[in-house]
Amino acid sequence: MTPQIATAVYGLGILALFLFVRDPRKRTRLALWLPVTWLLINGARPVSFWLGIAPVSAVDQSLEGSPLDRVIYLALLLVGLGILWRRATTVSKFLRANPAILLFLLYCLLSIAWSDYPLVALMRWSKLLGDVVMVLIVLTEADRFTAIKRTVIRVAFILIPLSVLLIKYYPEKARYYSPFEGLQMVSGVAADKNMLGMTCLVYGLGVWWLLLAAYRDKTTRGRARQLIAYGTVMAMLMWLFHMANSMTSLSCFLMAAGMLAATSFFRFARKPAILNLMIAAMVGVSFTVLFLHVGGGALESMGRNATLTGRTDIWKALLAISNNPLVGAGFESFWVGDRLQAIWTNSGTLHGINEAHNGYLEIYLSLGWIGVALLVGLIVSGYRNIMSVFRRDPEVSRLRLAFFATAIVYAFTEAGFRIMCPVWTAFLLSIIAVPNLVTGRRPRPLKTGKFSHADAKLGAGLPPREIVTG
Repeated sequence: MTPQIATAVYGLGILALFLFVRDPRKRTRLALWLPVTWLLINGARPVSFWLGIAPVSAVDQSLEGSPLDRVIYLALLLVGLGILWRRATTVSKFLRANPAILLFLLYCLLSIAWSDYPLVALMRWSKLLGDVVMVLIVLTEADRFTAIKRTVIRVAFILIPLSVLLIKYYPEKARYYSPFEGLQMVSGVAADKNMLGMTCLVYGLGVWWLLLAAYRDKTTRGRARQLIAYGTVMAMLMWLFHMANSMTSLSCFLMAAGMLAATSFFRFARKPAILNLMIAAMVGVSFTVLFLHVGGGALESMGRNATLTGRTDIWKALLAISNNPLVGAGFESFWVGDRLQAIWTNSGTLHGINEAHNGYLEIYLSLGWIGVALLVGLIVSGYRNIMSVFRRDPEVSRLRLAFFATAIVYAFTEAGFRIMCPVWTAFLLSIIAVPNLVTGRRPRPLKTGKFSHADAKLGAGLPPREIVTG
């Protein structure tokens, strides 16, 4: 099959996937396409790359970036702020309910003052603000459950099939040789194999969550079509995991997917004590295997060695050259300009590296111990937010809990807490407190005129304005 025919076939296949899961009875606002667009760009490569106008030099790219990409992100941010302005009453409740996130945002903004590149730091902070804005647009929808579901579907059903298409039929755009090992890697729509693994991890969990929900609800209209659609995407996803060989993403996916399955099918698994135990086990086992080398050949079976494929050497080198331990180098200002060039020139261990391969160390380098403390505050308050509403909203809460645990573990060996990163966006979605929680789903009357028990628990939402189907 030629690339042109394959493109047409995959395009029709993606359209069929959307039709299989379409529910015309559920409505969301047109504004939901804004965060979908933001997530599509962040889950793949920048628009400038696809147009062939991205900066060639890695140092120049870290410092200046592409003017086109800046304009696109700024336009999306301004439109997003406009949407939230129209929802000011609801947004103000969210802001009051999430002081930890506000404090973190303000400290990141303040840290621009001691950055060596304040303009670059300010532009990157605007993207951090954009991440929060897009999550709030989803969560302030009148029907939050449907908004989250459709956001996951729209992004996953586009990025995952397109990655398969590019790897199989456009290898010049989706395959590359690693400068370190000299081996051929695959990236799909993403920039590298790790980013592809991250995209598969986040949206794969979303699709798995939807697959489990469709399997459990045997009364859903079009259930068979939904199972076919979600199952097809899951098959593509597992193939991508195999091709990318991103063991961090795959191991996180398997653990979180198991937790989603347990909380979906077993009532006792939804008890607070069991939930706490599962999270503690997921985080604790990962930490002991990775850093305490407990578990015999677990690391070797994952394709890692005692240095975590050289990561421990990178961490030691970064700690030796880090400055300003209290406040860091300024928001997203460590891997830029002259410092980045000096790191590559003076350290053989760090040559070509542009991230710490550890989310907590990444925060320390940019924001110091104060930033790490604020991140811990986000984690603690976020976990309390999830657990406090689990019984009232178990369907969405189990996804939020899976995203939360994934972000904590993923950041052990990858820079998961960075702007415009799928894991970071999923983390924000998981930790944000939803004031006066209702799902927005309307109860469906039974033939007797009464409401089902499950629907009655969900409650009724307010009718949204400017709504569209699909």
